Amino acid sequence: MSESKKLSALPTGPARELQIYAMGLGGGKPSVPVPMDLLEQKAREILAPRAYDYVAGGAGGEDTMRANREAFYRRRIVPRMLRDVAKRDLSVELFGRRLPAPVLLGPVGVQEIVHKDADVASARAAASLGLPFVLSTMSSKPIEEVAQSAAKVAESPRWFQLYWGKNPELTASMVQRAERAGYSALVVTLDTHSLGWRERDLNHGYLPFMLGQGIANYFSDPVFRGLLEQPPEENPMAAIQLWGSLFSNPALTWKDIGILRRHTRAPIILKGILCAHDAARALEAGVDAVIVSNHGGRQVDGGIGALDALPDVARELKGHMPVLFDSGIRRGADVFKALALGARAVLLGRLYMWGLAVAGEEGVRDVLLNLIADFDLTMALSGYTCCSELDASALCRSDLA
Repeated sequence: MSESKKLSALPTGPARELQIYAMGLGGGKPSVPVPMDLLEQKAREILAPRAYDYVAGGAGGEDTMRANREAFYRRRIVPRMLRDVAKRDLSVELFGRRLPAPVLLGPVGVQEIVHKDADVASARAAASLGLPFVLSTMSSKPIEEVAQSAAKVAESPRWFQLYWGKNPELTASMVQRAERAGYSALVVTLDTHSLGWRERDLNHGYLPFMLGQGIANYFSDPVFRGLLEQPPEENPMAAIQLWGSLFSNPALTWKDIGILRRHTRAPIILKGILCAHDAARALEAGVDAVIVSNHGGRQVDGGIGALDALPDVARELKGHMPVLFDSGIRRGADVFKALALGARAVLLGRLYMWGLAVAGEEGVRDVLLNLIADFDLTMALSGYTCCSELDASALCRSDLA
C-alpha cells in the first residue's frame, strides 16, 4: 500500500498523528535526542546544576530509584510469532474517554526551573496529542492559566494533583478552582506529606519553593491571599513562610478521604499505593482509581520498586477500579511491561522534563511521540495488537532459575 493510502486509512485527530509517527511517516528530525542517555545529557548541559539535580535526584542514596529500574530489568518480554499484527490499536478507555495511547503526563512541580514556559508548554504538548496532563499543586503557572492555554490547542483531558495541606478551606478552594477550570479528575498524592531526605538538594542548599518558585497556585488562591496581611506581590517572603506552614499535613488518615467527596464530583485517584492492603483500603474508601507509585524514588530510600508492587495491587483490586502506574518509565518496553502486570496506563515524569528542558513544548511533544512509537513497535514485534491483550504471560522473570 502506498504511503498516501496508508495515511488516508488512519483515523483523524491525535490518534492519526500518533500512528503516522509510529509508522515512520512523520518526516523530519525530532527536536530532542532519541537515545535516553543523550536526552538526559543534553538537558543536564542546559540546566543549572541545582535544577538538574532537583529533577534527577532521589531520596537518600537513591536505592529506590535503582530498584525501579532493576524491577523493569528483571521482567523480560516473551515475543510470540506468526500473529497478525498488521493493524494495531494502542488506545485505552479511562473514565469514559478513549485515549489514543496508554500514556499520561504525570504531575511534576516547579517546572519553571526547567523551562520558562513551564506547565503551559507541557500541557499544550499533551493536548496536541489528545493525552491527559496532570497539573501539580506545585505548578509554576496557575490552574486557570494552564487550562486556558491547553484548551486553545485541543480539548484533551486535564487532571489536577492535590497536595493535601493543613488548611481545609485552602484545600477546598484548590479543588473547586480546578473543577471550575475543567480539570476532570483529582489525583491525591499520599506519599509527600513531608519532603524526603534528598541529598543532592541538601548539598546545593536548594528548595525552589523557598525562593517563591512552584507556588503560583497558592499566590493566586483567594483563601491563601486572605490569610496574608499583605498580598504576595508586596511581601513575597511572608507568603512563602505561610506556604511553608500550610503545605505539610502528616496527620491525614484514611478517614479523611471522604472529606474530598464533599468538594468535588470528579473521580478521585490515590497516588502512592504500593501494597495490597492499602489498595483494599482505597477500594473501601470508594475512590475511583489508584496509581502505583513511589514518587520516582524521591521520598523513601531503600523502598520497593514500583513495578515490583504492581502485580499485588492489581490482583487485590481485581478490576474493580483502574490501576495506573508511574516510577521508572523510560521506554516503550517499560510501558509494555507495566500494562502486562496490570496497569491500565502509565504516567511520565522525569522523561518529559528532559524534553521540556531541551526544546520546550516541542521537546515534550517529541518525547511523547518517540515513546509511543517505541511502544507501538514493541507491541507489534512481540505479537500483540491492542493493550487489552497484554497480561503476565507476555513476560518472564530473568532472575528465576
